Amino acid sequence: MLYHVHKFSTYHSFPILQFQPSNWTRSCQEPMRALFTPIQAPSPFIAKSPICSDFSFPLFCPKSPLFLHNSTNPFYKLRQIAVKPTKMTTSSMASTTADNSQTTELFSVLFVCLGNICRSPAAEGVFRHLVKERGLDSKFYIDSAGTINYHEGGPADPRMRAASKRRGVEITSISRPLRPSDFRDFDLILAMDKQNKEDILESFERWRHRETLPADADKKVRLMCSYCKKHDETEVPDPYYGGPQGFEKVLDLLEDACESLLESIIAETENRHVSDS
Repeated sequence: MLYHVHKFSTYHSFPILQFQPSNWTRSCQEPMRALFTPIQAPSPFIAKSPICSDFSFPLFCPKSPLFLHNSTNPFYKLRQIAVKPTKMTTSSMASTTADNSQTTELFSVLFVCLGNICRSPAAEGVFRHLVKERGLDSKFYIDSAGTINYHEGGPADPRMRAASKRRGVEITSISRPLRPSDFRDFDLILAMDKQNKEDILESFERWRHRETLPADADKKVRLMCSYCKKHDETEVPDPYYGGPQGFEKVLDLLEDACESLLESIIAETENRHVSDS
C-alpha cells in the first residue's frame, strides 16, 4: 500500500516547506514503526509561536494534523506540509555588519504559469540557484504554482529539467495549483505571461469574496519579463509544444529576469532597512 501525506491548509493556510521524499521512504515501508516516528521541520523555518512551537508530532498518529490516504503517487503531497514562513533574527540581506538583532520576515516569491510543469518550475529553480549562490537561501521562501490543476502532483516536464540541468540548475518541484492563501502568504506573485496574470487576478477577485485576503493583494502580481534587462520580450513563451530551442529560450529569459529580480529585492530590502534605522 502506498501512502502520502496530505496538506492541512484547510485549517491553516500557510506557505509550505519542501521535504525530500527520500527521508520518508523508509517510514512508508515500515508503517508500524512509522506510527511512532516524529517529524521535525527544519529549525530555521520553525515558527516560535503558539500555533507551531517545535512542530513535532507522530507521522501516522490518528490525531495528527496530517492526513493519510492512498495514491498512485506516494510523494504527491510531500511538499505540502504547512509551516508558516517565520520571522527570523537575521542581518540585512546585503550586509553582514548590520545589527544582528533585527527581526525580518522571509521574503516570499511565487512563480506562476499555466500547468506548473515548464516555465514556473524553471523560474523557481533558476531563482533558487541564484539565491543560493549569493548565500541568501535562508532569507527567502520560494515556490511555484499553476493556474490549472491538470498536472497536480506531477514533476516538471523532463525536457525542462534536462535543459535546466545542463545549466547547473536542478528542478525538483511538484506541480500544484494556485490557492487563495498564496495571496496572503507571498510578497510577490510573478506570472509568466499576460494570460497567466489575467487568470491570477480573476482568481483573486473570485476568492476575495469568500476568503480573508489583503485588499491590495492584486498589486503583488507582476509579469516575469518586467524584470528582464537583456531581452525585449514581454512574456515568457510556453515551450510545451515546441522543440529544444523553446526551452533554451525560456531559460535565457528566466536567468535575465531572475538576476534583476534578486537585485531589486535586495535593493528594496536595503532601502527599507536604512529608512527604519
